[in-house]
Amino acid sequence: MPTATRLIAVPGGHLNVVIDGEGPPILLVHAGIVDLRAWDELVPRLVAAGHRVIRYDCRGFGSSTTSDVQYSNRADLRAVLDANGVERAVIVGNSRGAMIALDTILETPERAAAFVWVGGGIGGFEGRASVEELALFETADAAEEAHDIETLVDLEVRIWVDGVGQPATRVPAQIREAVRAMDLPLLNPDRITGTPVPLGWSANDRLGEIQVPVLAVVGALDVLGTREAAIRLEAAVPTARRVEIPDVAHMVGMEAPGQLADLIIDFVRPLGAWA
Repeated sequence: MPTATRLIAVPGGHLNVVIDGEGPPILLVHAGIVDLRAWDELVPRLVAAGHRVIRYDCRGFGSSTTSDVQYSNRADLRAVLDANGVERAVIVGNSRGAMIALDTILETPERAAAFVWVGGGIGGFEGRASVEELALFETADAAEEAHDIETLVDLEVRIWVDGVGQPATRVPAQIREAVRAMDLPLLNPDRITGTPVPLGWSANDRLGEIQVPVLAVVGALDVLGTREAAIRLEAAVPTARRVEIPDVAHMVGMEAPGQLADLIIDFVRPLGAWA
């Protein structure tokens, strides 16, 4: 399926990039428990709609590498666009990837034609957590401190794939196992991650500056804090619209690729050819 795979150099590392299709560019930024393979089911749908789809493994994820250096996730995102000759893209980010994309748009708004925030967060915004969620988060923290990687990866699948309080049979087994396989190497205590340099301000304080169209997509079974972040984004960004998908948790692009693709395609259609 991939039309091109390339490894681009960034200060202190290399980023694995995959490009599919032709047309106005859409950049996909993955969540923090997976790598670019999490978009496998979404990409062909966007390509079929006439888009050039660019995705990459963030530094230290998947096939991307990093030395133990300070770096900017925002600069890395821009490096991917630059390496592919893209001035502006529609940027789609899930979870951690949505936060990276949001920060990049605030730092360099001219690089985005529009933004699709999928089950993400907002720097400086703290949503609430239910009692059941808090208990699972604390158990996960304890497993991480004890270097109990097997328990930790199982908990992360329960929280982010199944949805808190949902049965393990709710999501197809192949999705659970795919996330587990991508997440497990990320939890290796010897993994070199580098040190990301944060924005010099709180994204939450500057949401009103965003002028590009924003679509906030969240699963109804996602954690409370993420659902509250989607509400905050819709309220604070004049151009934002929120869509909540029933019976879906955090990994929207894997669990409901058809629904997410349709939302993205309809959302970007009025933009015409942006690059």
